[in-house]
Amino acid sequence: MSAAAFPRCRILVVDDEPFVRDALKMMLAFDGHEVVTAGAGKQALSELDGGEFDLVITDFAMPGMKGDELAAIIKGRNPSQPIVMVTAYTESLLRSGSQSANCVDLMISKPFLLEDLREAIAKVVPRKERSPAGSGDPPPQRQ
Repeated sequence: MSAAAFPRCRILVVDDEPFVRDALKMMLAFDGHEVVTAGAGKQALSELDGGEFDLVITDFAMPGMKGDELAAIIKGRNPSQPIVMVTAYTESLLRSGSQSANCVDLMISKPFLLEDLREAIAKVVPRKERSPAGSGDPPPQRQ
């Protein structure tokens, strides 16, 4: 999937590791997405309270509030909010029947590539809520 055909989104990235958070932001911004970051679950919930996002991308293993707990809270507030979890524990989470599998729309295994992110966005973000890449217009806000 090329970046030119890629829709632009407003994305919240949640990861406790600054390097990972910044790398995700850089990868997504490369495709023209507006990216807001949070270093913890509570900060992510504050960001969600302050604005609408087309997608939330969260890590699983974070101190305080794990990614599946964050996803459950987000889905409890807004069941239609697309959530992607990036984790090194995909297989064990799916085998264990963790609530992660029920609260996220898609899991991406670490390590991942920009192409993996592009495919995830294409799968989980409803097309009607995205702006064409290069249109110069921000993504539409949900009502």
